[in-house]
Amino acid sequence: MRATPRRRVTRRSFLTGTAAASAVGLSAALSRRAGAVGPRTTRRPNFLFLVPDQHRYDWIGRNPAIPVPTPNLDRLAARGMDFSRGATVPSPLCGPARSCLASGMEYENCGVARNRDPYPADQPTFFRHLRDGGYHTMAVGKIDLHKGSGGRSVDGRLFMEEWGFSDMLITGPKNGGGYSSPPVGPKTPYSAYLHETDPELMLRHEADFNRRRATRRDWWGITEPTPLPDEHYKDNYTARTGLELLERAPDAKPWLLMVNFNGPHPPMDITSRMARQYRGPNRVVEAFPQPHHSTGRRLEGQSTDQGLHYTPEHHIHIRQNYSAMVENLDRWLGIYEARLAERGDLDDTVVIWVSDHGEMLGDHDWWGKSVPYRASTNVPLVMAGPDIVQGEQSDALVSFMDLAATCLDFAGVPVPDTYESRSVKPLLAGERADHRDCVRSALVTKKAAHGRWRMLADPRYKLIDGFFENRTLFDLERDPMETENVAAANPGVVARLEKRFASA
Repeated sequence: MRATPRRRVTRRSFLTGTAAASAVGLSAALSRRAGAVGPRTTRRPNFLFLVPDQHRYDWIGRNPAIPVPTPNLDRLAARGMDFSRGATVPSPLCGPARSCLASGMEYENCGVARNRDPYPADQPTFFRHLRDGGYHTMAVGKIDLHKGSGGRSVDGRLFMEEWGFSDMLITGPKNGGGYSSPPVGPKTPYSAYLHETDPELMLRHEADFNRRRATRRDWWGITEPTPLPDEHYKDNYTARTGLELLERAPDAKPWLLMVNFNGPHPPMDITSRMARQYRGPNRVVEAFPQPHHSTGRRLEGQSTDQGLHYTPEHHIHIRQNYSAMVENLDRWLGIYEARLAERGDLDDTVVIWVSDHGEMLGDHDWWGKSVPYRASTNVPLVMAGPDIVQGEQSDALVSFMDLAATCLDFAGVPVPDTYESRSVKPLLAGERADHRDCVRSALVTKKAAHGRWRMLADPRYKLIDGFFENRTLFDLERDPMETENVAAANPGVVARLEKRFASA
């Protein structure tokens, strides 16, 4: 594995990643990186996380196959490190993935097996370790560590102390969290905000959202704009609220702010402004690829909505809306960085763009997440800030949970001995080019043929157990689209990776 200077990326090189470096090439790469390190700081750095929900690893501006502009993410990569494979999530489902990050543990050990399992109250988060180590820790938006508890609060501060935050606002779900359910009225900060703005708008928004989630087909398939104007759109509300949290943070402490967006998670409810960007005459509709290796059927679960079809035009509209949500969040990245610069904080802040899991978008006849394909398990990861090499791509294998140990390492806070999370700080500093020799992911789900699957990937091969009827091996170098099971032709590779399963 190696880090290389940024370069033009073809579709195939984007999907396959770069090949392993020779000793000479690796030495040259490390030499180049030594002279291209971000601003030095003697302070403990701040941390800004921007976390889209369900943003797949390849849906970014530098992928020539996808016409989605992400100029601010591109600039972030130009002044930091861009992980070309993305990060692999320990489990491609909201609650388990975020619990793995919070705990610094793999899926099997994080305490959250399903979306509705609450995060264990007696299990410290890395946010708590930072707070106890002198940081002012903040979070806003969709935190997803308590999806099954049923607990919501209009002030958005439920579980703040337990999870390790100094300030927090859980904004609630996109639909307002049951505004019309008895007792009728606001039940989350976002529904309270819309209620105070215009109660009728809140009701129209709730009705529109419920119409979209009436069936799983509608969840993706209804692509007309939301009745919400841009100002009141959920992701824009979350982003503004995050800036408010930042402004009231004490000056004397380093800080962490995690901004958790709802988009580009379905429903595909973009605003009229966002729709005009992608339906206008300047957009090349044909540039959006159709889902690959798809029959057009929906395979969302084992027994629901199978046999339903989307037309090619419908697929394009879905992908346009998904792209519009990504582009809107990229806009907020630029706004946040500009605000950090105004505050004089930019050179002292590690900025991290990452997601909790990906989105299949119809590839292989799957929608959503929870499956072991790369579109589901791999997410973008770009990091920039003090003491981080600039303008580099790395093809190192990195896990989403590694960001926990990385933040503690940067902050000078001891990483717990129990952590399975590994700091990528040496990689970011240009001190080394390798990180892990394999990454893992797993999930208990009805989508799996055997009720549960697990996956292990090294730089070339991916072994999947439990999802398909038979154990499956993909050669990612020759088959980046993951279409051919080569297990029978590679028994030695299967045996080697099976041993890693056994030792994990």
